[in-house]
Amino acid sequence: MALTKITSKVLGDEFTTSSALSGTAIDWTASQVFTKTLSGATTFTYTNDAIGMVKDLVLTGDYTITWPTGTKIISGTYDGSVANLIQVTKTATGQYWLSISKEAV
Repeated sequence: MALTKITSKVLGDEFTTSSALSGTAIDWTASQVFTKTLSGATTFTYTNDAIGMVKDLVLTGDYTITWPTGTKIISGTYDGSVANLIQVTKTATGQYWLSISKEAV
C-alpha cells in the first residue's frame, strides 16, 4: 500500500526541530528552525543545503550580519533591537532568497 499521507512522524529532524546555533555555520540538515543571539558582527555560512529547502532563523543582537555569497535579501531589514524571523530559501545552486520579518513592539 502506498503512503498517501505525510505526517511529522516520517519527516527527518531537519524539518521538525529547533536548535540554538553555537557557531556561524547553518547546517541545513540539523534543524528546521535555528536561534541565535549575536554577540558581535557575524558572518554566516551554509552547509548541507539543497535546492528547494527552506530554513527559519530567529536572530537577535544589534550587530552587522554578513550572509553567504549568492544570498539576496528580497524583503525586510534586520533590526537587532528586536527578534527577527528570517526565512532562507535555496532557489538554485549558489542562490538563496532571504526575507526578514521583525517582531512588532
